[in-house]
Amino acid sequence: MLGISFDTPEDNKAFAEKHDFPFRLLSDPGKTVGAVYQTLRDADDPYANFPQRHSYLIDPEGRIAKAYAVTDPGGHAAEVLADLAALQG
Repeated sequence: MLGISFDTPEDNKAFAEKHDFPFRLLSDPGKTVGAVYQTLRDADDPYANFPQRHSYLIDPEGRIAKAYAVTDPGGHAAEVLADLAALQG
């Protein structure tokens, strides 16, 4: 599992340490990866400096098996785990 934000590596490190975040956080301050994964917000959005919450289930060949627009962070992990179990057959 990886996380990514538009923050700098230093900001991500401070966030991870403060919140005891157990996953690696990647930095995308230039929003290049965000553009590829369609997480950018409209320029006039008050939260334009923050990516939309999306996650992706990647298969062993590196392809996106399922994409999620995360609207329920609390229930999202269970949804992904159920999809993973279904994909594994």
